[in-house]
Amino acid sequence: MKDEFESYATGLTAPARDADPITPSDANDLPAATRAIYVGETGSLQVRMVSGQTVSFANLQAGVIYPLRVAQVMATGTPAGGHVGLR
Repeated sequence: MKDEFESYATGLTAPARDADPITPSDANDLPAATRAIYVGETGSLQVRMVSGQTVSFANLQAGVIYPLRVAQVMATGTPAGGHVGLR
């Protein structure tokens, strides 16, 4: 497949180039920091941002992409599933 945009720099507002399913864990970081997270199920999300700050987001809606630079998604405080990390 030809990618006419292959030589362009990928900015934070550009479409994602890679994606990983997110398995929440209280012990492990994600394989790579995210540029955004696709939320698969409505609910809360507790994360550690790339800055190191831990934050809980409540009432996130399913089917929405949230622009979050995240290093870890915690199992505690993240009851919903189906999340995808976008890079």
